[in-house]
Amino acid sequence: MSSHSRILKRMALLGLASSMLAACASAPPPPDLTPPPRRPYDAKTQLEYGNPPPPPPARY
Repeated sequence: MSSHSRILKRMALLGLASSMLAACASAPPPPDLTPPPRRPYDAKTQLEYGNPPPPPPARY
């Protein structure tokens, strides 16, 4: 194999590797999946949503 074809293969491989690295680096960050904090209980919250339901009765 001639040195010219080896150089072309290396350049193609380096180009492929650099394009893969650039694609991974430009990916958007993952979304934040943590739920928002619960609202504190105050008079307005109680009027809007009512009191929380009572716990279910014991089964046995």
